[in-house]
This record gives sequence, C-alpha cells and structure tokens, in this order.
Amino acid sequence: MSHPKKIFGTDGVRGTANVEPVTAETALKLGRAAAHVFKNLERESRGRGKHRIVIGKDTRLSGYMLENAISSGILSMGVDVIFIGPLPTPGVAYVTRSLRADAGIVITASHNPYTDNGIKFFRADGYKLDDTVESQIEKLVFTGEVEKIRPSAEHIGKAVRIDDALGRYIEYAKASFPKGQTLEGMKIVLDCGHGAAYKSSPCVLRELGAEVIVYGDRPDGTNINRDCGSMHPEAMCKKVVEHGAHIGIAHDGDADRVLLCDEHGTLIDGDDIMAIAALEMLAEFSLAGKTLVSTVMSNAGLEVAIKKAGGTMLRTNVGDKNVIDEMLRNDFNFGGEQSGHLIFRDFATTGDGLVAALQILRIMKAKDTPLSKLAKCWTRFPQLVTNVKVREKKPFEDLADVNLLVAAAEKDLAAQGGRLLLRYSGTEPKVRLLVEGRDQKALEKWSHQICGAIQKQIGV
Repeated sequence: MSHPKKIFGTDGVRGTANVEPVTAETALKLGRAAAHVFKNLERESRGRGKHRIVIGKDTRLSGYMLENAISSGILSMGVDVIFIGPLPTPGVAYVTRSLRADAGIVITASHNPYTDNGIKFFRADGYKLDDTVESQIEKLVFTGEVEKIRPSAEHIGKAVRIDDALGRYIEYAKASFPKGQTLEGMKIVLDCGHGAAYKSSPCVLRELGAEVIVYGDRPDGTNINRDCGSMHPEAMCKKVVEHGAHIGIAHDGDADRVLLCDEHGTLIDGDDIMAIAALEMLAEFSLAGKTLVSTVMSNAGLEVAIKKAGGTMLRTNVGDKNVIDEMLRNDFNFGGEQSGHLIFRDFATTGDGLVAALQILRIMKAKDTPLSKLAKCWTRFPQLVTNVKVREKKPFEDLADVNLLVAAAEKDLAAQGGRLLLRYSGTEPKVRLLVEGRDQKALEKWSHQICGAIQKQIGV
C-alpha cells in the first residue's frame, strides 16, 4: 500500500521558502531519499560510473540554501551531483538527458513570487516523475527508513559544477527551429521575468538573427516574476507597441511557459498558441493522431476550431504533468495549457517557453504573416476565470450555499452551450472558477455570486 502524500503537490514540492516543507532540513532528507530511489531504479548508472543527479535552479534567493541542502543529502548517499546553475526548467530536463545523468532536480516555484520556492524531479529521460516514484521518495522521508542507509566514507559522492549547460540548452533550443530559416528582419520584445531564461532566451533569438529588446533580465534574487514576465504580460504588450516590434515574448520564472503578444499589443495566450500551432501541424500532417491534448481550462472555441480542421482535442485535468501523461499514453506530440505551458514532444519532454515561441515564429516567417492575422484562425467563446484566496481547502460538497449556486449556474450555462469548472489550485491557497458561455453578462453574474459565497465561507 502506497504511503499517503504529504509534501508532493501537482508539480513537485512547493511552498514558502524556509517554512516546511521548503526548508533546508526537509530538502536534505528529500535529497537522501531521492538519491536512494534513483540509485535503485537502475543498478548501473547511465554514465557507467557512479550514479549522478543534475541540479539546476531559477534565480530566487532561497535557491542557494535549497541547492546546498539537497545536494548534501544526495552526496551522503553515494551519488554524485552536477551543479548547472540558473537554467530554465526545460533546460534542466534536457541537460539531464544530454549528460546521461540518472535524474534531474530543478529548484523553482515557477510563476510564484520570490518568497516561495520548490523542488521538481525529472527521470533520466527528462520526463517528470510518476506518482509511484514520488510515493517511494516520500515514504523514505516520513518513515525515517532512509536514515538507516548510510554508505561508508569512501563511497560518499562528489559534486562538480559544469560550465557548458547553458550552451548545451541554447544549441538544443536553436535546433528546434528549421535549418536554413532565420529570424532576420524581426524585432522582438522579450520579457524574461528576471527568471531562469535571462541569458538563454535573448541569446537564442539573437543567434537566429532577430533584433531583441530585452526586459526582465537583471535578476537580484527577489525580483523574479515581480510586475513582469508572463505573470504581468501587460508590461510586454505595452513595450511591443512602444518599440514597434513584430511580437512580444514573456516567460515565467522558470521559463517552462510563455505568453505572446501581437504587433498591436494584443495578448496571445496558450489557447491562441495551441490553435495556431495545431492547425498548422494538421495542415502539414505532422500532428500525431490528428490530436491536440489540452486541459479542462481551455476555451471551447479551440475545440470547435480543431474539429472543423479534421482533428480532435482531448481534455485532461489541470496541470502540464496531466497533459504530458496523456501524450505519452497515446504517443501524441503536441499539447498544452491556456496558461502557456506548451509541450512540443518532437523537441522537448516538458513545457518549454522558448521552444514554443520559436514554433510560432517559424510559422510567422514561413507564411510571412503577422501574428495578429494568424491568431484569427479561431473564435474564442466568452470565458471568465476568477481566483479567490482561501484560508482552507474545504471540500466543495461541504459548502452548501456554493453548491446551490453552482448547480443553478451549470443549468443556465449549459442551455447556452457553456460550462462551469470549480477547483482548488494545486500550488496556491486559491479557488479557481471558470465560467464559459455565449452571454458575457451571465458569466459575470454567476462569477460574482459564486465567488462571493466562497469568500464568505472560506475566504481570507
């Protein structure tokens, strides 16, 4: 019987830095447990020597503390550590594969403020861990079993820091763009969110020939995601208009997601990107199974557009891991989330904001068409997404007033071809409400009433 989860959420371990479970003490235990599990998944290391684990991070101040703590735990179990420094999450996944390491770890809280941090694990093949392996690691941490396992002094691991991880990732990202094609003549506004992509994304775009105007490339440990990047894309949209750029690109803190804006400063979200790319891939006969994988959060208009073009859209629960799992089950090669996690499996094993942006730039160049025109390939249904901060995640069935309103709203929205989705965030103390339909006023009415009831019962 698997041990019940206590610290792993929908995307690794995450929380306030220096508060459990994101402490040096727990990071050390996680390092010990993870090293033991990965060491025993394959008795012989992929590099044919001692087992090795790659550790990368974003630009948060607390990354230093967690990096040292988790590496100490790994080394104490006789496994070597390879430090690669600040690098986007997809870069860590790629370098793990490239170096033939046995696992990869990235220290990041993605789009959260700098006061948060987290720990994500990758398998040797660059994909995120499945629940079984996470459960094994967690069991070792909480039962204390890992404390009984201590290699002798001569078998302790060693740590090295390599300097070419950034270069490896840059060349990998460039390889996702067609050979012989360049970005010459394109002016791009790039907002790195003071995060992990502050070196890699500007370098790749410039080496492909673009004129790049960069913002959010001066991380100081505390400014990651602050009023910039994909969490605040309005800054990017404004700069695109100011500079007369062809496109804007905005990353979150670990650059596994991207949002764009067109030459007029109009935001292009993950649903727009999926529509443009999937329809082009259908036309090129390169969309595996003629299927796009998305989540329950994606707009119904996206599904209509894909079906009209002869394809299918499969929906999963929220979370890029759920999207990737569905893609792996059926060998699909493209999927993503409205939030900007886009997985092009022909190139990457996880969401990659830079690779996703390059695929849209490829289409813009090949068709010699501005992004604003490409984005007109589908029609969005009116949709309203609202977040409510909560003090506890009480089961919705225990919130009587909320249930009554949800039932009434679902009936009303269904009559107009719409839908409602109410869920707790897997990474933050928030309720997320999505309402979708053809009548904007009805959406606003139901959102106001339901969110008001939630606020009254469990709001902060």
